[in-house]
Amino acid sequence: MREKICFGGTFNPIHQGHLICARVAAEAVGAKTVVIFPAGQPAHRASPADLAPAADRLEMCRLAIAGIDGFEIDDRECRRPGNTYTIDTARELKRDGWPEVAWLVGADMFNTLHAWREADALLREVRFIIMARPGTQFAWDKLPPAIRNLKPNVVDVPQIDISATEIRRRVGIGLPIDFFCPPAVCRYITDHRLYRTQSPDTE
Repeated sequence: MREKICFGGTFNPIHQGHLICARVAAEAVGAKTVVIFPAGQPAHRASPADLAPAADRLEMCRLAIAGIDGFEIDDRECRRPGNTYTIDTARELKRDGWPEVAWLVGADMFNTLHAWREADALLREVRFIIMARPGTQFAWDKLPPAIRNLKPNVVDVPQIDISATEIRRRVGIGLPIDFFCPPAVCRYITDHRLYRTQSPDTE
């Protein structure tokens, strides 16, 4: 049985869909624990206008899994200066003694995997587990052969149509987000006035 599986992302903010799908994916591959890696400065985010500070996103992740078995937080990507790259994290984990780095990725991000930093090396260092996402199709015929070879690594997860973009939009126009995020995360967003300047049209 695989002990741990990694789940990286912006988590801006973390929501119920993240947690439910990660747990189901972990169960599908026999992993006991999901380790959440909030990105410090995501390299794919050109503009940080709607990006909550790393410290806030990290704390929301901690609140989301507090007291829940099978989840852990690793804050190394928030502590690392500069842009966050998965290849750097994978190499650090290997140096820390991880025999295998298994990494959860959604279909939307998977379709861009060939453009990630040191993509060829990343495919050697990491075993990707791919989760489908509502509204996103796999572009298998357009992906490089090395990426297409990961097709057997797709796992079925609940099709929960919750997005962080929609949560930020709702907060920005004063709508409630109860049930979108764990209660402690909802309270944190309110107490710290996160996403209040978010425009309804921002994607």
